[in-house]
Amino acid sequence: MDGRPVLVCTEYEDATADLVIAELNRRRVPVVRFDPGRDFPASAVLAARLGADGWNGRLTVGRRTADLSAVRALYHRRPSSYLTGGAEQAGRFAGQENRRGLGGVLGALSGCSYLSHPQAIARAEYKPAQLATALRAGFTVPFTLITNDPAEAKAFCAEQATTYKPLHAGAYLIDDEPAGIWAAPVEAGEVDGAVSHSAHLFQAQVPKVADVRVIVVGEQVLGARITAPPEVVDWRSEYQNLGYEAVSCPDVVQGALIRFLAHFGLNFGAFDFAVTADGTWWFLECNPNGQWAWLEDAAGLPITTAVVDLLEKGAIDEG
Repeated sequence: MDGRPVLVCTEYEDATADLVIAELNRRRVPVVRFDPGRDFPASAVLAARLGADGWNGRLTVGRRTADLSAVRALYHRRPSSYLTGGAEQAGRFAGQENRRGLGGVLGALSGCSYLSHPQAIARAEYKPAQLATALRAGFTVPFTLITNDPAEAKAFCAEQATTYKPLHAGAYLIDDEPAGIWAAPVEAGEVDGAVSHSAHLFQAQVPKVADVRVIVVGEQVLGARITAPPEVVDWRSEYQNLGYEAVSCPDVVQGALIRFLAHFGLNFGAFDFAVTADGTWWFLECNPNGQWAWLEDAAGLPITTAVVDLLEKGAIDEG
């Protein structure tokens, strides 16, 4: 048995990581799971030395220890922020040191494969970069405006049916309860001076007949057609009323998917498309670390197997 471990960096509750770890365990692949932002330095100890072959030493988390020179793959799922040292100056300083120290070592392991590299994921999370890259890769992309000018926004919305989308799907609380900010239609008459308070993304509304989420793992392309109730703009707001079926991507889309990921140095992407009646797949976004656990069962897609195959093999170009 190959004793090289896979590191899984994620938050404590992560159903997606649970599936991957269970399969790695079934294959008898050693795993060290931890959440860098929460476990370090409280229950994790790093001792990394720089040698002729790169970083070596050990990372100990609880009772498990990983030889840094022998890590076969790092699965960067959804770890907590390193900035957990508190709001005071010393806490902020410690958080930044942890991010650049532990995070820096984990991102510079010789012979380690990344799914995907944390820095590649960070680069790909910017929607303006995504949309520009999508066009160059060969996707069909809706007309888009990013602005904080109410007049520009009003004019854009007057030109065509328009959808507003957040630029980042971060945590948002309403009455202390978590709430999602979904893509939603917006008309010119609804635009007011509040637009000037931040950057806003407006996009020409696609007259879709269905949505598709495509999970790409390495060069494996796994797609699911998602059917939502009529008039639903953002299917994520209607999880309980969705239908799923596995679907193959057109060749032109498959090629663009691989080119898109190659540009960012990613080995994984969760892509969202709107499909129109004429069969055109319109690129909406790519989440470089998107969720897929629920989709595997719903559409019968072997995503866990694809992910674990790459982690076990440990031969992905780190980007």
